[in-house]
Amino acid sequence: MSASYYRSRLDRKNRARADAERKAGEHRRREADKRSRAARERAAAARSKNPDTVRGRLSAAARYESQAGAAGRDAVVWSSRAARLGKEAALLEAQLARAQTAAQEAADRARRREQRAAERRSAERQKRIEDRMASAEEQVGAVLKEIRAPKPEKLRLLMLGASSDGDLRVAREQERIRTAVRRALHRDLVEMDAHPAATAESLLDGLTQFRPHVVHFSGHSTQDLIVFEQDVDQRHEGAIITAGAFARAIGASDDPPLLVVLNSCHSAAQTKNLLDVVPFAIGMSDSIGDTDAITYAARFYAAVADGQSIQGAHALGRTAVELAGLTDHDLPTLDHADDVDPRLTRLVTPPPQGP
Repeated sequence: MSASYYRSRLDRKNRARADAERKAGEHRRREADKRSRAARERAAAARSKNPDTVRGRLSAAARYESQAGAAGRDAVVWSSRAARLGKEAALLEAQLARAQTAAQEAADRARRREQRAAERRSAERQKRIEDRMASAEEQVGAVLKEIRAPKPEKLRLLMLGASSDGDLRVAREQERIRTAVRRALHRDLVEMDAHPAATAESLLDGLTQFRPHVVHFSGHSTQDLIVFEQDVDQRHEGAIITAGAFARAIGASDDPPLLVVLNSCHSAAQTKNLLDVVPFAIGMSDSIGDTDAITYAARFYAAVADGQSIQGAHALGRTAVELAGLTDHDLPTLDHADDVDPRLTRLVTPPPQGP
């Protein structure tokens, strides 16, 4: 789980513990007040010479003692609950510390990988320059590899959402995407398959049965983990899948997708691995807000269905977040293989018009 996930749960646990401690204190004060009143009634009974007054005072003292006992028992219940919540908070603090350490280590590994990759790319570029000089051949332009998008078929979008703890609005995001595509210019050229409680089986079945051009995931992730749901009905911790295993699953089918969108926190670190199996990948460079992520996704797919290029749809998605006054517009990150150009690639291509 991501550090933000544990931090959110810890905040809720600490608030619940503070509430329990407050209620325990209220019952303790009520207990003390009732016992004080009982003592005053007994003292008054001791001073009185009237038998009726004595009986009335003692009866009132007994009533206050009973109320004090009830308040004391309630205080014990709330104190016990506060203690239990404190233990659970301590456990979450330990999990948060481990998650933060893991995230830092993952970031360090990602930086090292990027540095090594940059060094390799620099060496390769230098070698290409030397080869061109030696052969005295001038190369102009670039050859883009053939991909599946230009075929006359509908764009198939597989939407996978996972929020086993119920803290993300993945169903809302999928509905926003559906609505945005239905309003788009070429809505009839897009087919969608949505799974708001996606498991690993949902991913595998979708890849082989639906054969998507685009796989869109929304949920929790870190630099090297993705959290799917388990096939259970109650809220749970989720099924953790490594980024490597996810990338291998994406590339395992005969017709892998063209684009993978990870609409989840810190997922931009995973796009490099995905480019080994798909030409385009989008991830988030940091922890992104739920509303920001939904706004980006809805506008991105609306633009795709309007016939915009991948680069144009990505830019429009980021702009929509910024125009909405949200702060995370710069987090969505588009990456692509060296032999493709997102400015020239359209996922929805309308058929040519007749004469």
